Amino acid sequence: MARLSERLSAKRVELAAKPGMYADGHGLYLRVGPVGAKSWVFRYRNNGRRHDLGLGAYHLVSLAEARKRATEQRRLLRLDGHDPLLTRRAGRDQATLAAAKAMTFKACAEAYMAAHQAGWRNPKHRGQWTATLNTYVYPHFGDLPVQVIDVGLVMKAVEPIWTEKPETASRVRGRIEAVLDWATARGYREGENPARWRGHLQNLLAPRSKVRRVEHYAALPYSKIGGFMAELHRQEGVAARALEFAILTAARTGEVIGAHWDEIDIARRLWTVSADRMKAGREHRVPLSDRAVEIIAEMKKHPLDGQAFVFAGARAGPLRNMALLMTLRRMGYAALTTHGFRSTFRDWAAERSEFPSEGAEMALAHVVGDKVEAAYRRGDLFEKRRHIMEAWSRFCSTSS
Repeated sequence: MARLSERLSAKRVELAAKPGMYADGHGLYLRVGPVGAKSWVFRYRNNGRRHDLGLGAYHLVSLAEARKRATEQRRLLRLDGHDPLLTRRAGRDQATLAAAKAMTFKACAEAYMAAHQAGWRNPKHRGQWTATLNTYVYPHFGDLPVQVIDVGLVMKAVEPIWTEKPETASRVRGRIEAVLDWATARGYREGENPARWRGHLQNLLAPRSKVRRVEHYAALPYSKIGGFMAELHRQEGVAARALEFAILTAARTGEVIGAHWDEIDIARRLWTVSADRMKAGREHRVPLSDRAVEIIAEMKKHPLDGQAFVFAGARAGPLRNMALLMTLRRMGYAALTTHGFRSTFRDWAAERSEFPSEGAEMALAHVVGDKVEAAYRRGDLFEKRRHIMEAWSRFCSTSS
């Protein structure tokens, strides 16, 4: 009587070369492929349909191990009533879901950029992507699992800048959408893309064509700063130099017109604004670019007798607040404000530079958090900010 199980032997398995299925019994088969590759298969029927479940390659799984695995699958089918193939697929789905929970949006964004940067014609494109995501996206959900990103989170990143910086906001939305599409294609998330515009966010946000920039601090687009600065450089007077200095240092009007000579350290190329003169109530150190130092030197050539202020007015005391605005009006830029150039600087730092967002925020004297603040106090980010301000100065002098 023919044996019903354990028909194969280790020797027979080793010598099997003809393509086909070699039965061992109880559903276990050795499969030999067209080119001689061997693998183990558990064949079974469920609801009238035949299924083949792979148990591993011959060179990795021995005959004894294959029999053990086949027994486990028979037990699953007969005793527990579960289809082995469906059970395996469910396990893989759970593993994929676990990986999705561990894969953060930031990790997906980094992987997306790595996969696509070879096709980007502009070598600075990755830097622009990184800067905008660092500034506008990661603070909201960079460390969250990509699977949980929903409309509410996307709106947190996009809505605050939608009317103030519509062009930047549109790019941010598009980049979020691209990363989430990539994550879906790779199996890290499921469902609709919450950053999709057509038929989705267009119902929640105003069309870009109808968005108007908030006029509180009208800002000049950074693409036009070079031409503006060349024109400003030709203007004479203390107010013109103060405005130029404010733009180069990304400082507020009050900080500039109130600057004292004892705050300036030319040797160290440093301007230290005391805490009582800062909006945040903290001392602010400003690295001075080459052009900023030239402006200070120019002011030092003709100081008023006994004048403590760097940018002194015609009478004793500092310039008035309106002095810088009047310079803008004389130049034909009545719609702009001095404060708006801080936005110009911030947009440039986010979209055209590769510097960390924390450095740009500190250049604006914004509070950025305890750990980063501690690094700032040690001087690490101060040196990085020196590079930022020098790069900003070069951009102001060379951009058209």
